[in-house]
Amino acid sequence: MALNYRAKKDVGPRTNEQITASQVRVISSTGAQLGIISIREALNYAEDEGYDLVEVSPDAKPPVCKIIDYGKLKYKEQKSKKEAKKKQKTIEVKEIKMRPGIDTHDYQVKVKALKKFISGGNKVKVSMRFRGREMEHQNLGLDLLKKLTEEVSEYAKVEVPPKSEGKQIMIILVPQMVK
Repeated sequence: MALNYRAKKDVGPRTNEQITASQVRVISSTGAQLGIISIREALNYAEDEGYDLVEVSPDAKPPVCKIIDYGKLKYKEQKSKKEAKKKQKTIEVKEIKMRPGIDTHDYQVKVKALKKFISGGNKVKVSMRFRGREMEHQNLGLDLLKKLTEEVSEYAKVEVPPKSEGKQIMIILVPQMVK
């Protein structure tokens, strides 16, 4: 069985010999404009300064190239991407399942878990499941959900009000923003 490997497409700006234009506008490592010169001349300037020729604006006529340390540029880009990723906060939707005949202790355990999820900054989906004849007494489930929202109203607010989905009623709670 033959394995097909695809060559990785080089991501990022073209550098040195990868630049295909015959004439380029060159900016030196100090920021001074060297003008529009041939690619050979630009590569010689870059080599004399000990840096790389990097195409910063390939769509311009002629393309704009800068003489910089390409390794340092890539390192800074990686660092900034990592910082941006670190600052992102992902909000998860946690789920708590209940039944209308839940015992008081079990109910308190569910409320405690809900408080923990909300304090962690997550959304919480509370679903009330009904089986068999419990479907005829959905008002008991709604009352329980109402009691739950009143208990957690100081740090959670209702994003999606109670709505029926087949054999369950669900509600979504979100952390309340402190002002």
